[in-house]
Amino acid sequence: RQPLSPCVAGERLCSTEEATAGSGTYTRHGFIFSSLAGCMERKDEDNELPVVSVVRDSESQLLPNVGSVVTCKVCSINSRFAKVHILYVGSTPLKSTFRGTIRREDIRATEKDKVEVYKSFRPSDIVLAKVISLGDAQSNYLLSTAENELGVVVARSEAGVQMVPISWCEMQCPRTHTKEFRKVARVQPQFLQT
Repeated sequence: RQPLSPCVAGERLCSTEEATAGSGTYTRHGFIFSSLAGCMERKDEDNELPVVSVVRDSESQLLPNVGSVVTCKVCSINSRFAKVHILYVGSTPLKSTFRGTIRREDIRATEKDKVEVYKSFRPSDIVLAKVISLGDAQSNYLLSTAENELGVVVARSEAGVQMVPISWCEMQCPRTHTKEFRKVARVQPQFLQT
C-alpha cells in the first residue's frame, strides 16, 4: 500500500495500462479518473495490475462544533454584526464553506456596549473565532472573538498591503503608515496558518 494522496472529483489518476479502476473511479479514453473527492489508494495485486480506488476522506464530514476555534473570512459587516465564511476548524481546511455571524456583543469581553463592528472587522479580514452556538435555519454559526487570542489575524490596508498589529485594537499599513482599528488577536503559535 502506498500513502494516500488527496484528489478531487474528475481528476485524472493514471492510465489503464498502469492500473485497474476500482471503487470511486471511472475510465475514459484509456485513463482512470476519480469520481469523487477523497484520497487515491493503490493496492498491488499478485501478478496483475494494481487496483486504483478513491476513498472518501473521513475529514470531509468535519463540522465546526461548539467550542471549536475556527479561522474565517469576513464577508460583510453592519452596525450589529459581521458575517463570515468559516474556512478552517483548528488547522483542518473545510471542504465546504459554512456561514457564521459574530454579533457586536460577542466581539470583546469588556466594554461590550462601546464596541463598534466597523472598528473591529472589515470585509476580507481573516479572523480567529470560537463557535459559541449552532445558529439558525440558514446554518449560521454564532461565533465569538471575546478572548485575547481571538480576533483579526490577517488584514489588508486600503493600499492592499498586509497590515501589522501595533496594539490590541489597531493595525498599521507598513507602506502608508495609516492606522486602522481592528479587534486584533494575540495569536497563539498553534493557530498560525503557514
